[in-house]
Amino acid sequence: MKEAQLYTALENRLVQCQLCAHSCKIAEGKFGFCGVRQNISGVLYAQNYAQLVATNADPVEKKPLYHFLPGTLTFSIASLGCNFRCGFCQNWEISQFSPDNQGLGEKFSADKVIELAKQFNCRSIAYTYTEPTVSFEFVLETAKLAKKAGLRNIFVTNGYLSRPAISLLTPYIDAVNIDLKFFKESSYQKICSASLGPILDSIQLLHDSGVWVEITTLIIPKENDDPKELTKIAKFIALVDKNIPWHISRFHADYKFKDYPVTPEHTLKLAYAIGLEEGLRYVYVGNFGVWGQDTLCGKCRKFVIKRDGFNVLESYLEQNRCVFCQAVLPGVF
Repeated sequence: MKEAQLYTALENRLVQCQLCAHSCKIAEGKFGFCGVRQNISGVLYAQNYAQLVATNADPVEKKPLYHFLPGTLTFSIASLGCNFRCGFCQNWEISQFSPDNQGLGEKFSADKVIELAKQFNCRSIAYTYTEPTVSFEFVLETAKLAKKAGLRNIFVTNGYLSRPAISLLTPYIDAVNIDLKFFKESSYQKICSASLGPILDSIQLLHDSGVWVEITTLIIPKENDDPKELTKIAKFIALVDKNIPWHISRFHADYKFKDYPVTPEHTLKLAYAIGLEEGLRYVYVGNFGVWGQDTLCGKCRKFVIKRDGFNVLESYLEQNRCVFCQAVLPGVF
């Protein structure tokens, strides 16, 4: 374990964590909401520091990021823990901390992560699978070394960070994919044990800081598939920046949502159309594999990147310009 950053010591050995929007006040011996930050004798410790439960070389499109070094590999790492309680989590075995998985993980150094990333010919490191915010100390340490080594850094997050955490991360993080799960406060509270406002703030702050932002919405039947809610999500993204790619993701039953149906194709088509109607220039469909994966030029609307799943099949870009009309494709190429 390692002493945590971003906390305040209070009276009677109480501490207040300032890492995420929960702002947990933690009594001695207790853990924060994430289950991995513990108050020991009035000092807050990150119990998951440098303990990785997953490492893998992934296509960057899997994050999903479609406008950030497309066609390259990213070295993905994860530690235990999350500051949400989503009943539909696809990685709940490692994101939801419990006594059953407390011993999971292998000790890694930041140097070892950099070494492996280079060994697998990765252009970047992705902090992903679980919620990287609750692994803040190791993420920041690794990201700093990655920058020095010429690697980019990707943060795949639910967006529930505090402003101080964002301020410390942005000099080192090059791209983020943020889950904008709902546009209802009640849904965030009921399903994720969180709030909507801090996520909207994070999207705006990260974008304004110059980090490349892409957004994902997993469309869950009966929970967030109402056209009015989808329109509100698309309107918000367009208000921040119409060039932000919006990834509409198909839901598959898992964890506590096993009795929910798969997202119908007509719902995906509706969401896709709503995104375009609200002015978004780049809308994608994930977890489907039939259509909605290719990138069209924002000006001439010709295909500039053709994909099959997470694989780039064809690219019609010269650096970041469309070969047909010379328009600049927003992103990092």
